[in-house]
Amino acid sequence: MQRARIVASMSRKGMPYDNAMTESFFSSLKQELTHHERFVDRDEARSKLFDYFEVFYNRERLHSGLHYRSPAQFERMAVAS
Repeated sequence: MQRARIVASMSRKGMPYDNAMTESFFSSLKQELTHHERFVDRDEARSKLFDYFEVFYNRERLHSGLHYRSPAQFERMAVAS
């Protein structure tokens, strides 16, 4: 992690919520893409992840925090208001 300049994020003792949003996201990613997928190599994984984010997650997937709209729908509504 030091070589990649990544800072570890650790909750304080008794504070389990620091990473809850990230853990929820990765749980969704695993359920919706990686658990049932076998990638031939990193390039294929990178391509499938790009499609997941740019096509499905941001444009089609409904998010409960956005009142069951996709991020793209929510953004369009915010601009129109």
